Amino acid sequence: MLAGTPSADVSINTDQNRFELRLNGDLVGIVGYYEVESSAKRGPRTHVVSFMHTVVTEDFGHQGLAAILVRRSLDTARSYGWKVKPVCTYVQRFLAANPDYADIAVPL
Repeated sequence: MLAGTPSADVSINTDQNRFELRLNGDLVGIVGYYEVESSAKRGPRTHVVSFMHTVVTEDFGHQGLAAILVRRSLDTARSYGWKVKPVCTYVQRFLAANPDYADIAVPL
């Protein structure tokens, strides 16, 4: 399966507000995000990022790549201290199936 190969790389492209999945250097998927600031009534300001859509090119569909892309995007968001608002239905389903990300998910 392509998803398990070392050549699957996910990086953040802040200029285009998206995470990018590349296989052997070719762009094959994205998670688009939108940065939103919200503040809690108590405590420090919380940085919230809406994950708007997940796209994997048709030629690479049904190989588990979307899950790898979303997982690594969520891991990056967590490392930045972001909270994620899952607007994308794929991200919503991923979060429901992976409760270990509940700490960074915020409701719509």
